[in-house]
Amino acid sequence: MTDKVAIGVGWMELPFADAAGYWRWVDMCEDGAVDSIWQTDRLISKAPILECVATMAALAGRTRRLKFGMNVVSLALREPVLLAKQLATIDFLSDGRLLPGFGIGSPLGPEWEAMRIDTATRGRRTDEALTVIKRLWTEGQVDTAGRFVTLKAASIAPRPVQAELPMWIGGGSEAAIRRTARYGTGWQAGPETPAEVAGIVTAIKAALAEEGRAIDNDHYGAAFPYRFGSLADPGIDALMAAYRKRTGNDPAAYFAIGDADTIVERIAEYIAAGASKFILRPAGRGAEDAMQQTQRLIEEVLPRVAARWPKPAKHLAAAQ
Repeated sequence: MTDKVAIGVGWMELPFADAAGYWRWVDMCEDGAVDSIWQTDRLISKAPILECVATMAALAGRTRRLKFGMNVVSLALREPVLLAKQLATIDFLSDGRLLPGFGIGSPLGPEWEAMRIDTATRGRRTDEALTVIKRLWTEGQVDTAGRFVTLKAASIAPRPVQAELPMWIGGGSEAAIRRTARYGTGWQAGPETPAEVAGIVTAIKAALAEEGRAIDNDHYGAAFPYRFGSLADPGIDALMAAYRKRTGNDPAAYFAIGDADTIVERIAEYIAAGASKFILRPAGRGAEDAMQQTQRLIEEVLPRVAARWPKPAKHLAAAQ
């Protein structure tokens, strides 16, 4: 059982029509007990989706308490030196509040065809980029000759404020498990149910033992959509149908639709599976609905989480 449960919130599609609406939502999270804000990475889309690195930079300037991260950036679509520099800069300017998450990206995304990148190279590109980024964050000079990246006497400054800037790895495949064990400081679930998370966490810990590495027990994350309401609310059936089609899973084991008790119990299921860090996504339509759903999460769920899984005094003092 973990003693460091933290609840963050995040978006894929932006529900706000303008920047003012988005910042009103961010300010609500900053003033509430929300731990972190997360932005999905999508470069090409017809739906309004914010670019995740630029969003993290803007959040660094807007907020003072909140942490923030990408869930998760598709490394095969990014130039790793530039990304390493961008993330180091954001961590520096936010005084160490960045939580970067990395993955290979869905092969179904429109980016691969549009950018003419072979999806079969996603894993190799990602592994090579993770190595390059880690070295640029920690070494004074980097020389490497890889398949996708070649560097000579490369260095970046300033380095991240966090002595070991986290590398949260996403994905539930065997390759993602090995990648997490080899490079990660944490693992972040996506569409996985509590039962699936339990199996993946167990597999990661076994792979870590083989690698001679360790990840803190409170560095395993889960994500799920929630809604104060009912299954009959507009748009919920479509969201659940899309999830079932994409994953083959029963959406009832993933979505938390109901009242505060429903949402807290879903959190408890993931905690029992080994997760302690959460990204909750409000399920609904429009800006006002998004604001109301977030406000109710802050007022009705977060106090229950804090009471049921209280943080030790040393962690409370560090957060103040």
